[in-house]
This record gives sequence, structure tokens and C-alpha cells, in this order.
Amino acid sequence: MALELNHTIVKAHDRRATADFIAEVLGLAEPESFAADHFLILRLANNTSVDVMHVDAPIDSEHYAFLVSEREFDEIFSRVQEKEIPYWADPFGSLPNRINTLDGGRGFYFLDPNGHSLEVLTTPYGEESEAFGLRKLAQLKGERG
Repeated sequence: MALELNHTIVKAHDRRATADFIAEVLGLAEPESFAADHFLILRLANNTSVDVMHVDAPIDSEHYAFLVSEREFDEIFSRVQEKEIPYWADPFGSLPNRINTLDGGRGFYFLDPNGHSLEVLTTPYGEESEAFGLRKLAQLKGERG
């Protein structure tokens, strides 16, 4: 059986602000309203959507990774820098104002208005990615200090 992820739900205290933030930074189409405005839908290129839902309760941070082309990476990274959004080369936030080059691609992390970790990367992680990634992050940490 071939499985595909159809959608995921992002919890937000302000659904509109979150959907607009993600759409603007990632260069997506304007969010669509769905289910009597219960969700704001962000459509992705592979028939997957990010559905933003309002919640009043505390929100646990989630992680959402977006695979993009080199050109899209440059555009997204430029918007992040223009908006002065803090970003990191690693998921732990220990390498600020840097991008990573794991598996020969480029990537970085930043937070949405609810504290969700968003990742933009140009190359999917490979079989040796974990060991390579740990070595590369150690190397980056050594370069900074």
C-alpha cells in the first residue's frame, strides 16, 4: 500500500496570524478557510496541507519540516532575514544566525508565533544522516567558539 500524508494540524492561539505568517515566510498561497472557518488551510505542492486550528489551551511545540528547492530556499531565507526572524542551524537553537549543510544540502530552523519549530531544508536526510549530522553540528559548534 502506498501511503501519503494528506494533512497535518498546527495548533495556534491566533489562527489567522499563524496561517498568514507561515504563508508569507514560505511563499505559499493565501490560506483558505475550511469547515465553517474552523481551519485555515495552507496548500503544499505535493497535495498535502497544513491546517491551522485555533485553540485556547496551552500549546506544546511541534516540529514541521519543509523540503524546498535551492531557489525556494534562497527566497525563504531572504524573507526570514528581511523580517529579522531569529533562526538557527540546529534544532536545539544552539547555532544562531547560521544555516547547516547536512547531507550536502542547506537547512535552518525558526519559530512560528506559537513556538512551533519550522525547518526549511533542500535535501532529505539520508541513511547516514544522523551520524553525519552529529559530526557536522559538532564541527559547526567548534567553528563558533
